[in-house]
Amino acid sequence: MTAPLSDEAIAAGAAELMPSLVDQVVRLSRIPSVATTGFPAEPLLEAHALVVDELRAAGVEHVEELLLDGMTAPTVLADVPGPPGAPTVLMYTHYDVVPAGDEALWSSPPFEPQVGADRVVGRGVADSKANIAAMTGALRLYGGKPPVTLRFVLEGHEEFGSVFEEHPQQSPQTYAADAIVIADVGSVRPGQPTLTIGLRGSVTVTVEARTLASDKHSGQFGGAAPDARTALVRALASLHDEHGALVVPGLRREPWTGTAYTDDEFRELAEVLPGVPLVGDGDLGSRIWSGPAVTIIGFDAPPTSAPLNAVASSAKAVLNLRVHPAQPALEAGEALAAYLRAQTPFGITLDVTVGEAGNGILTPTGGPAFRAAERALATAWGAPAGTMALGGSIPIVMAFHEAQPAAEKILFGASDGYSNMHGPDERLLLDELRRTVVAMATFWRELASTERD
Repeated sequence: MTAPLSDEAIAAGAAELMPSLVDQVVRLSRIPSVATTGFPAEPLLEAHALVVDELRAAGVEHVEELLLDGMTAPTVLADVPGPPGAPTVLMYTHYDVVPAGDEALWSSPPFEPQVGADRVVGRGVADSKANIAAMTGALRLYGGKPPVTLRFVLEGHEEFGSVFEEHPQQSPQTYAADAIVIADVGSVRPGQPTLTIGLRGSVTVTVEARTLASDKHSGQFGGAAPDARTALVRALASLHDEHGALVVPGLRREPWTGTAYTDDEFRELAEVLPGVPLVGDGDLGSRIWSGPAVTIIGFDAPPTSAPLNAVASSAKAVLNLRVHPAQPALEAGEALAAYLRAQTPFGITLDVTVGEAGNGILTPTGGPAFRAAERALATAWGAPAGTMALGGSIPIVMAFHEAQPAAEKILFGASDGYSNMHGPDERLLLDELRRTVVAMATFWRELASTERD
């Protein structure tokens, strides 16, 4: 059995590997591996092949490919045995990316990664090709013989979803592990090691107002005929108070006690315009992580470029409700629906339906894997690890949880809150990549040395 690596050996090894790891990130990020309708399959398959090559170069001998109906590129399942009796760690991330968007907003071509003194800029460098490099780098530190048994699960359809999200429940033993590391997140800010412990749930609610059999001329009928859009706007406006705080009862909210952004950081990240206030009340963490939020994501109306002088006979809006990590999303959706059904703007009854719902998750923080991760991140960054949540959802986390509820879910990775994932000039800080390699290698060692309950 390979002797455990010391902190010094891991740090020195990670520093020595950095040129090749940066090259790996660049080679992966040159590939526009977008897995959605309208994009070619060849780049996605090219990225898949390169990921397999990198795993084999790191010492992986056993690689399987899972290709389900409806998937363009396989999910890579790669196993590396550890010493007898060692805990098993599942390492998850993905090799697909979102499209570049408006390339005019980029300072350099999005799929021609630019390497600077402290960063790489390009689509997918942070989300999540750096995490593939971090995983293979950590394995290379051990010469392909880690102190734990590893199962790598590298997906090619994460950004737009696929039938893979259903597979963990259909085949739970495929994902059996003591700990599951989801490397699709990062730290709250550069230099601040952070473990993500909560993901808000999400539910869609549709609300509609119907007032007339058909639209009517606003000059002839406006003023007495009830306008459906006006009624709907009035109902939607009732969801928040004058400060923008949500007033719907039955939605769980709690103060956030972990690491959080400052208001100034959040304003910068959200690109809030000068003079525009933040909305809501209470601590920032509870507004964006441990509490609900309603956003109007669709509203039927003529565009301002083509206005119509008519009293609207019907109007419909689609709402996205983000839900406290521990509240069932459907329960929260029904609470929002009940509130809207109770609103009768101008005496008009609204038609409200609850649609697709996905639960969030609040991961336990006291288990051996979590404690090992805290020590590993503190070692890698030289500072205590904080905890944060995400306002968005990562469906695969809940899928793994439902398949393997006893496995600890550990979320950390090479990105940070300023990486601008999904936006122009997405960037990866080289120091964050190096420290993530150290954190992963140290986590495996620390978990292997922990006496399991």
